[in-house]
Amino acid sequence: MGLMVKNKLGIKSMQRRKKSITTLARELRKNQTKCEKVLWDHLRKRQLEGYRFVRQKPLIYKEDNRNKYFFIADFYCAEKKLVVELDGKIHEYQTYYDYQRDLVLNKLGLTTLRIRNKELSEMEEVKRKILRHLEGGFGNTM
Repeated sequence: MGLMVKNKLGIKSMQRRKKSITTLARELRKNQTKCEKVLWDHLRKRQLEGYRFVRQKPLIYKEDNRNKYFFIADFYCAEKKLVVELDGKIHEYQTYYDYQRDLVLNKLGLTTLRIRNKELSEMEEVKRKILRHLEGGFGNTM
């Protein structure tokens, strides 16, 4: 995103404007991965035992004078404070980042359930796994 402005000499230039958190989340919803779509088709409209999930949910964990620090969860059930993250190949190379992210979310009182993309081939098992976390109050699964 940019904004055309004139400087003191009347020369037009482009200034970068930060995207809002909401805009970033909307873009992610519009450009979901194939695996996100597959899981969303089973979670949307309270299809999983009546639990309401939203996708690409911004979770702000810190604010200071000018900045908000946040993560965007793939899927989130507010009623049970459960974050469901789909992990593709990239997550094999960022395990420490994922671990740290899960610790921050846990400090907010949220539980993170990580599901590998390849697990989606057994959708009934994935749904059972999510339900166990929703109903059993499992701790953070990292």
